[in-house]
Amino acid sequence: MASKPENISRTVLPIPDRPFTGQIMFDAKDPNSKFPPIEPLRPPKGAPNVLLILLDDAGFAAMNTFGGPCTTPTADRLAAGGLTYTRFHVCALCAPTRQALLTGRNHHAVGMGVITEAATSAPGYTSVRPKTAAPLAEILKLNGYSTAQIGKCHEVPSWQASQMGPFDAWPTGGGGFEHFYGFIGAETDYYRPDLFQGTTPVDPPKTPEEGYLFDDDIATHTIEWVRQQKALMPDKPFFVYLAPGGTHAPHVVHKEWSDKYKGKFDQGWDVLREEIFARQKQLGVIAADAELTARPAEIQAWADVPDKLKPVLARQMEVYAGYMEHTDYQVGRVVDALEELEILDDTLILYVTGDNGGSGEGGPVGTFNWMIPLNMAFDIETPEFMLERLDLFGTPEALNHFAVGWAHAMDTPYQWVKQVASHWGGTRNATIVHWPNGFKARGELRTQFSHVIDVAATVLDAAGIPEPAFVNGIQQMPLQGQSMVPSFQDAEAPEFRTTQYFEMIGNRGIYHQGWTACTKHSTPWIMIQTNPAWDDDTWELYSPDDWSQAHNLAKEMSGQPELAQKLHELQRLFLIEAVRYNVLPLDDRKTERFVPELAGRPMLIRGNTQMLYSGMQGLGENLVLNVKNKSHAITAQVVIPKDGARGVILAQGGLFGGWSIYAKDGCLTYCYNLLGLQYSKIIGKKEIPAGKHQVRMELAYDGGGLGKGATVSLYMDGEKTGEGRIERTEPFVFSLDDKTDVGSDRCTPVSNDYDSAESEFNGRIDWIQIDLSEAAQDADHLITAEERYRIALALQ
Repeated sequence: MASKPENISRTVLPIPDRPFTGQIMFDAKDPNSKFPPIEPLRPPKGAPNVLLILLDDAGFAAMNTFGGPCTTPTADRLAAGGLTYTRFHVCALCAPTRQALLTGRNHHAVGMGVITEAATSAPGYTSVRPKTAAPLAEILKLNGYSTAQIGKCHEVPSWQASQMGPFDAWPTGGGGFEHFYGFIGAETDYYRPDLFQGTTPVDPPKTPEEGYLFDDDIATHTIEWVRQQKALMPDKPFFVYLAPGGTHAPHVVHKEWSDKYKGKFDQGWDVLREEIFARQKQLGVIAADAELTARPAEIQAWADVPDKLKPVLARQMEVYAGYMEHTDYQVGRVVDALEELEILDDTLILYVTGDNGGSGEGGPVGTFNWMIPLNMAFDIETPEFMLERLDLFGTPEALNHFAVGWAHAMDTPYQWVKQVASHWGGTRNATIVHWPNGFKARGELRTQFSHVIDVAATVLDAAGIPEPAFVNGIQQMPLQGQSMVPSFQDAEAPEFRTTQYFEMIGNRGIYHQGWTACTKHSTPWIMIQTNPAWDDDTWELYSPDDWSQAHNLAKEMSGQPELAQKLHELQRLFLIEAVRYNVLPLDDRKTERFVPELAGRPMLIRGNTQMLYSGMQGLGENLVLNVKNKSHAITAQVVIPKDGARGVILAQGGLFGGWSIYAKDGCLTYCYNLLGLQYSKIIGKKEIPAGKHQVRMELAYDGGGLGKGATVSLYMDGEKTGEGRIERTEPFVFSLDDKTDVGSDRCTPVSNDYDSAESEFNGRIDWIQIDLSEAAQDADHLITAEERYRIALALQ
């Protein structure tokens, strides 16, 4: 462990300036005119570099390091040269785990009780990190570290995720990182990601055809950043937070990786669980007397899967395994670079192997296009549909996710999956710690109960940096994590965490001195469901010697009052912790929380009219008026060059669903892309002449429910030039990553009439107006200057 700092107080950050108190001479040449040399801020002597790695949606049993089926030589290597914490826990969902990791506080205590897109106005669920919880990166930066976040960032409130900020929650804004390269949000298309450098959108350096993949790109970027940092500041340690896309949906990887696993999952998930369990026992990563838990009734047996679907589901798992191996390989490239720079031994690596359990959000049979189940269009993905696309899984033409049975197998030997915070299948993810100059132990296991909130305290302890009392003038809430450092050298070190609560979307539990009490309240892959009343939830009880939560003692309480008393004590303790950390009120709403008006979170765009202008790109669906399930009109004033119109005027979504207004062969064209499966195109009959013109699309929605059809009309300067039908529309979401662009169609193209690289509009766009419902009705199909002025005043 690093030595303690001397002569510098680090409990108030930024560290206050120390003014010169000596004598000031008139002449700098005077022998008595002496000043101490300028000394750049540095951490305490011996503070290590820190590489913090967090994988996504990878369960405890995915890696072969922990008995799983996916080859992960980097995890093997780091575990052999360091320590593996087999009872390390996370928060069962992405953004909550990440905010807890970066702040050292429980997720509800820092406002991240659920993902940012479902934030509410309740204190524990706002998605807004309080200023009393400065992130680890900010503390390290203010103590002299170089800091960089590279990869996924899912900590920005959804209404702050535009290029106008505010950037308080962005990595390079208030997040404490000096450098950021990655994407903002839950996921992206990893072949064509929506990238930012700092707060500026940037294009990927290559195309999918040239071999681009996100995790490869961020590994290269990390290596380049570290090399530059050590070239320019060799005496200054760094803190790099590397957050790969792997293995979050969509599951993507080049075929040479997935093809390694051909035929290896034909036995199905039930047999795979047994195989993994046997290997885990051999490796010792679970207790010798641990038992394999039963498969929940909500997850079908492999034997019950229709035979014609089994090849599809097996291929899903082959792709996932290749994806995991590829992700670990990219982490290995970074580790190799540290070794080449001869700084590996001085670098504390924490390899957190998942931010939650395996994801069951693909549902019972998985999906070829992740947007299909999100739009509840379950009738589309028939066995025949999936089989026709078998060879496309994992490629740029797919947006696939595996079936929940595979997710459950990736959480062997535990019950349940991602989102189910009540059980270890949702929250237990092994973590590897590697620091050759920090401790002597090699290849050893650690079984102390630990949690993601312990990481920040561990890094500060290893660096010899005290927990600050004030940061940027604001008194800080204490870190809620405990340092794991005492267990680095001592396998028998006392447990540093004796109590920990868990909660996610009503699934909740409590750990205390080995005992656990928990209740599963909702099922992850069912969006619309009738949950029981809170008081009707069935609580389970597990004893300290039950490693995998296999024996529910609550079923045996009859005649054993001591068990009933223990369960009552733990339920009461959960409530105490829930009050302490802002867990209440419990909230099991799913679809409602995605509606800002119901959830109580800010909406940037209100009313029935919105103006857009040139240069506005990468706008998430929450930053643009919602045109789904309602009539609407889109009007653009454009200036066409002499050689005719071409390119995109406005597009929302991408290859897997959305709509686009563009000029093709000089004519106004509207394309509605239904889930990447059907292109409905309406084409104007007249070319748009050179000069200034108003073009307009009117969509008259059929009504009568969600996702119904519509009639589309096109106009030029008020004259109808085209009309056509759309028989079905998308009711809920076009894309989680392809966004709204003015003047081009970035990332992936909505229409097959153009590609993204050549989609830029060749004329000038003065303005675009989106009108909904009654506001879309315009007798002359034109918007006058007076009407625009009136709307502008109304929007003030």
